[in-house]
Amino acid sequence: MERASDTLPFMKMHGLGNDFVVLDGRAQTMRLTPSLVRAIADRHRGVGFDQLALIEPGAGDARLTFYNADGSTAGACGNATRCIARYLMDETGRDRLTLVTERGALLAEDAGAGLTSVNMGQPQLDWHEIPLAREMDTLELPIDGAPTATGMGNPHCTFFVEDAEAVDLTSFGPVHEHHPLYPERTNVQVASIIGPDHIRMRVWERGAGLTLASGSSSCATAVAAARRGLTGRKVTIELDGGTLQVDWREDGVWMTGGTAHVFDGSFSRAWLEAAG
Repeated sequence: MERASDTLPFMKMHGLGNDFVVLDGRAQTMRLTPSLVRAIADRHRGVGFDQLALIEPGAGDARLTFYNADGSTAGACGNATRCIARYLMDETGRDRLTLVTERGALLAEDAGAGLTSVNMGQPQLDWHEIPLAREMDTLELPIDGAPTATGMGNPHCTFFVEDAEAVDLTSFGPVHEHHPLYPERTNVQVASIIGPDHIRMRVWERGAGLTLASGSSSCATAVAAARRGLTGRKVTIELDGGTLQVDWREDGVWMTGGTAHVFDGSFSRAWLEAAG
């Protein structure tokens, strides 16, 4: 880790309990190794997170890079994007900005009442974009339960079930995260349709495991439900950690919800050196 001082400051944030460690690299160069990311993710010996986000200067108002708890990178993280957008809006006094991720340039807006919206871009619906291992119909995959595949900058596999609460995701999730049809692994969702504009969804995240919420998974589930004619294109997604509003518009999939900046802290030089 290259840094300008003996300590490394960080912020702890969450969106509906989907929690993040955020590092601000706009003023100093940071190089994260997989071992250091895993050490920070340790909820007993580090800080703990579902994803880690690094803010850096670049095109737009900032560039964001995301890491999973297992040290791998993630192309998208909707709730972390909203959290950081809120942080930068509070910092600058602006109500609209652009954040660049591996997914592309994402527009974020203040939605009022303490809520933050981000346009996660158009969903990826072709098999090679998601990606899947071979050409197939992404609406109903040849997997038991006929899930739908969607790309939101990262791959998703959405199962529509009668009762999402009844599924043991601790066993169901890992099996499908590593399904051979997904060469880059996948996020796994189980979703129940409550009404034409209401979905109950639970998620197993690639590289993170069972989480209380997932923004990109919520977007993927809303897209999958609309494609299958189960809902309209504007829905409320009810997650373990709270609710998100998702609206699949002509310009992309918009996601709106609350965020929280919980606390600030710093890692000591000794801990960083020991962590690798």
